[in-house]
Amino acid sequence: MAAPMLRWVGRGRLWTFARVDGGSCHRREAPTGSTSNWIRGQSSVAQQPLYTTQKPRKGEHKWAAVVGLEIHAQISSNSKLFSGSQVRFSAPPNSLVSFFDASLPGTLPVLNRRCVEAAVMTGLALNCHINKKSLFDRKHYFYADLPAGYQITQQRLPIAVNGSLTYGVYAGKKQSQVIPKTVRIKQIQLEQDSGKSLHDDLRSQTLIDLNRAEGQLRVDANISVHHPGEPLGVRTEVKNLNSIRFLAKAIDYEIQRQINELENGGEILNETRSFHYQLGCTMSMRDKEGKQDYRFMPEPNLPPLVLYDATSLPAGADPQQVINIDQIRETLPELPSVTRERLVQQYGMLLEHSFTLLNEVGLLEFFQNVIKETRAEPKKVTSWVLNTFLGYLKQQNLAVSESPVTPSALAELLDLLDSRTISSAAAKEVFEELWKREGKTPGQIVSEKQLELMEDRGALEQLCHSMMEAHPQVVMDLKKGNPRAINKLIGLVRKATQSRADPAMIKEILEKKLSS
Repeated sequence: MAAPMLRWVGRGRLWTFARVDGGSCHRREAPTGSTSNWIRGQSSVAQQPLYTTQKPRKGEHKWAAVVGLEIHAQISSNSKLFSGSQVRFSAPPNSLVSFFDASLPGTLPVLNRRCVEAAVMTGLALNCHINKKSLFDRKHYFYADLPAGYQITQQRLPIAVNGSLTYGVYAGKKQSQVIPKTVRIKQIQLEQDSGKSLHDDLRSQTLIDLNRAEGQLRVDANISVHHPGEPLGVRTEVKNLNSIRFLAKAIDYEIQRQINELENGGEILNETRSFHYQLGCTMSMRDKEGKQDYRFMPEPNLPPLVLYDATSLPAGADPQQVINIDQIRETLPELPSVTRERLVQQYGMLLEHSFTLLNEVGLLEFFQNVIKETRAEPKKVTSWVLNTFLGYLKQQNLAVSESPVTPSALAELLDLLDSRTISSAAAKEVFEELWKREGKTPGQIVSEKQLELMEDRGALEQLCHSMMEAHPQVVMDLKKGNPRAINKLIGLVRKATQSRADPAMIKEILEKKLSS
């Protein structure tokens, strides 16, 4: 109860569907086109139709799906939004409840400064406009986990509005190409959390825990489908989704359910549904045809929330008594979109590689530490980190922090490769030895296993001559115009040298001997 929550209202994610002869296929797209509002209580969320340029084939019917998300996210703070009670995960039920949390008469809300700063920081990170003046409201409804009979929220004038979030969608035949997309954020608001209902089916009773509710994240998905060019369809709301995986499954199922219902002559009800994670389907909870009147009113016990920036900050103002938007902006870390752009510009890497570096926890820091300590080109570092290093991690299901290979060790290995001390094949052998956690450096492994490249050109020329004499058929194939035959000779020479010979030098020597 009164736990600090941020509520994000997203402006939609869109799908296009094509129905052909009873089958279906779909393709996900980014928000585009005009917007139209629908009402949830007294909050509006924009639905956006997506139109396709392809003409439907005979017997084919196009569908567009519109999805708006309400995201309830817990603020990382030590105490609750409107009281001094602690916030602690898995605390015993009702052990962190103040008089205000229990809604005792005469108790008043006290706004948590840390929560306001976190809301401003979130708004800035999502490219929102921060309102210098925002208001609190009471949203009235009656439920056992809301003892006051109302919830303090920001319905009229929230703390942040009109933001955007850029993300990447993998595309292409191998799902290796990343296409950047943008979704709009309608508003961010501070909102008091309700309590938590604990249902005891065995005793047929429900108990209430006023510590806080429902974990760090939950999402309500509002979904409708329609034919492009026609009015928007009737929406359903899938409540209390608590993981990204279940959110995706619920949206996919509900879109297909609505399409099937409409194509079979049925109708979509304006209702609230839940997602059954075991069955993988949504189920009806209650209809919303009779719109609930939340009787919003200004919160009388909280004055308007006033924020300042560098231009509006009063002279001589106590920094502890005001919140400076520009000061919070300066504390923002480099945002992922900026980091990805920097990686592409600074190191010449592909956009999809920058996404991978950021998506794996600790991988970007590992990459940057290798870059600092090696003379190798950034592209070679990128290749080794994303292919060899990450491949070993995934093969053994390890996190970056659990890797037996340190950035310093990989940097030393890449220096040996860059200076042509060892070949690429030898470098992979050294990496495999490093992965065994024996505490040896790349240099020690190279020395012990005698993996240095051969520097005696004369000895290498003699070896190439011997291989050509030992395999006359391969030489004959090469002279007949088969360019692949030389690769077999190169492989035989490298095998004889235990991969210590430079393939480029071997090829040069072989071509010279063949032309002479």
